[in-house]
Amino acid sequence: MAPETTPPLTSHSPNGLAAVEQDIARACQQARRDRASVTLIAVSKTFGAAAITPVIEAGQHVFGENRVQEAKTKWPGLMSTYPGIVLHLIGPLQSNKAKEAVALFDAIHSVDRPSICEALAREIKSQKKQPELFVQLNTGEEPQKAGVSPGEADAFIASCRDRYGLVISGLMCIPPVDDAPAPHFALTAKIAGRNGLQNLSMGMSADFAVAIEFGATHVRVGSAIFGHR
Repeated sequence: MAPETTPPLTSHSPNGLAAVEQDIARACQQARRDRASVTLIAVSKTFGAAAITPVIEAGQHVFGENRVQEAKTKWPGLMSTYPGIVLHLIGPLQSNKAKEAVALFDAIHSVDRPSICEALAREIKSQKKQPELFVQLNTGEEPQKAGVSPGEADAFIASCRDRYGLVISGLMCIPPVDDAPAPHFALTAKIAGRNGLQNLSMGMSADFAVAIEFGATHVRVGSAIFGHR
């Protein structure tokens, strides 16, 4: 599935969004990539409709949320006012929230264990709705962090496809805070390549330019757009 592209900005863009757009364009140029090959996901977690609305009106239509419950409180109203919003779940998903997640989100970046696969497969079949699915990697193998370890990634992706019938679009990773991100992005891209996955969700406010260099198709940027929480 081709990644969504971010609509062009208007002259009324908030400064943060305009600056991020310029940085993405510059990173794409340096990496000799088409700007349209990178989807900007504006991470709106903890921000309410009053903060999100100006960003939508500036031309941004792809947003990311960490929690199903928080997204349910603000996005149905915004989506009815602004058709064409594309919503990504980028935080951890509990099995008992799979029904709501499939109903609300266009993409889910946190497929990382069999119970989630089973719940998503059931809801996708029941709701006849196919969100874009990303397997989350724990490239730093941090015990406190969700995600599949690199050594188990190939088998897990195969299980998603063969056992649960899931259509996996790509991989997502969050490098350890104190590590250089480049090796983690390179590893994620390598695993994606050998499993025939086209999409790479990697890179946040501090490192999205590096992620683009290593092939990111989706970058998740919050504070650089909305400010610090």
